[in-house]
Amino acid sequence: MKKQYTPQKSIYKKLLSKALSAGEQATAFLYLLKWLVICVLVGVSAGSASAFFLVALDWVTGYREAHKVIIWLLPLGGLAIGMLYHYYGKSAAKGNNLLLEEIQQPRQVLPFRMAPLVLLGTLATHLFGGSAGREGTAVQMGGTLADQFTYLFRLRPRDRKVLIIAGISAGFASLFGTPLAGAVFGLEVFILGRLRYEALLPSFLAAVIADYTCLAWGVGHTHYAIPFVPEVTISGIGYTLLLGAVFGLTGMIFAKSTHFFSAQFKQRIAYAPFRPLLGGAVVAVVVWGMGTTKYIGLGIPTIQESFEQVQPWYAAFVKLLLTAFTLGAGFKGGEVTPLFFTGATLGSALSLVVPLPIALLAGMGFVAVFSGATNTPLTCTIMAIELFGAESSVYMALVCVTAYLFSGHSGIYGSQVIGSPKFLFFGREKGKNLTDVAAARKKRR
Repeated sequence: MKKQYTPQKSIYKKLLSKALSAGEQATAFLYLLKWLVICVLVGVSAGSASAFFLVALDWVTGYREAHKVIIWLLPLGGLAIGMLYHYYGKSAAKGNNLLLEEIQQPRQVLPFRMAPLVLLGTLATHLFGGSAGREGTAVQMGGTLADQFTYLFRLRPRDRKVLIIAGISAGFASLFGTPLAGAVFGLEVFILGRLRYEALLPSFLAAVIADYTCLAWGVGHTHYAIPFVPEVTISGIGYTLLLGAVFGLTGMIFAKSTHFFSAQFKQRIAYAPFRPLLGGAVVAVVVWGMGTTKYIGLGIPTIQESFEQVQPWYAAFVKLLLTAFTLGAGFKGGEVTPLFFTGATLGSALSLVVPLPIALLAGMGFVAVFSGATNTPLTCTIMAIELFGAESSVYMALVCVTAYLFSGHSGIYGSQVIGSPKFLFFGREKGKNLTDVAAARKKRR
């Protein structure tokens, strides 16, 4: 039986009724005070969780690279993850999509088990050699930990939505060291084409506090550099728009591939724990056959290398398929860092045919494939400015928006609701989530 929460009249509401009679500024002050208290708790919790996660992730990655024979245990690791989620996960198995659903239609406070389960599942995935990311883990931990304060502050459903958004922002910001992008990600990710402005203050507060908390624990983040950005020209804009289309289509392929493998595993293997067991065996054999661990785990060394050296044309698609297969089989983690890998290596490879600096192209791919796969162009533009500097902002904004457009109404988060269609003649799909849109299109065929 899930624990119910019953909002009750609080001291804050009594003060608010008096403030309303005093004017808008008094009300704004109480609103600020309320969310400052809440966001300090959310930011410190999410930032501390991200700090622990990043340290633990570095350790398991280092151990795997020092003992590569452990990759042959990936099937057993997958079985353990599968059984953990099958018997104890319940609704937590939905992952990020559960957070989006609760923002759109609040029902029950997110189960606390979601945080430790995704943490353990992700660490096991990376320890044994799965190809996955880390954003999903931080976002789920941030959203889950934040939602637990619903009980303490007796929040109503409308405030719960804001609280979960703040938790998502805090998790994302503290994981990547990008507080502004993290804040906008929480506002942008759950509904395609719309922002919730009533959550602006909590989202930014939680993101900034979480980022500082993670840094206060002495945990740093990966740095990237674009040493030279050429002047914006007509030809440069033309190349940027073409690249945006390519990166957007790549993001769409990434999302569709993940959904495809997930559907195939569910359709062909009834017992859920056997899916990562079989998937892990396939991945282990593939890694052994390739003779390299370049395409498993996060792949951060290769991402950094992409800014300086031309990558092979196939690198992006090997990572794309390996990650889609790993996550589709039921392993845990996230998609964002593999999206960074896919975009950066693809941009690097395209430097052979596009007359723009290799670091700029890698940076454009880094954020644009992410934009196309998650439908978050504002987040990705701001992230590019935080990571690479404002000098490249024109290129980054154009490539991210174009990628968003060309990825169509698809994405890695099936519970994203279409608030504003990308094209006016797709207006009939407004209000539907991406999973329903994909199912309707499949049925029409």
